Amino acid sequence: MRYLAIDYGNKRTGLAICDRSETIVSPLSGPATDGELVGKIVEIVKSESVDAIVMGMPLNMDGTQGGQAKIVNEFAEKLKKEVGVEVIFQDERLTTFAAEGKLAGRELTHKKKRSRIDALAAAEILQAFIDSKRG
Repeated sequence: MRYLAIDYGNKRTGLAICDRSETIVSPLSGPATDGELVGKIVEIVKSESVDAIVMGMPLNMDGTQGGQAKIVNEFAEKLKKEVGVEVIFQDERLTTFAAEGKLAGRELTHKKKRSRIDALAAAEILQAFIDSKRG
């Protein structure tokens, strides 16, 4: 199956996609979190023949849902109405930390790092989901 991962944020949204064999996960340049985000995601789902969406769920370290999780749930509900594919939630704890580690030591501006971190965090979410499916 082909999955699109979403790391939803208040300002930026990270995206990543995998190939049909679920072997290669690739970060995508993510759009801004704005009123057109759902439409942009629908376009990607259609153009890339995505079978399902894996949405990062920001859980607290104790596994409970906090305020940001409520925002993600609300966005996921909007997305489900428009996208026409299943939306699956995946724990995203520590994905941003892992993404930041991958960029450590690179000489990038703060703005370029933020943009790449979001896409890399989405890739981390998708890889964790694929790994969990494999057992």
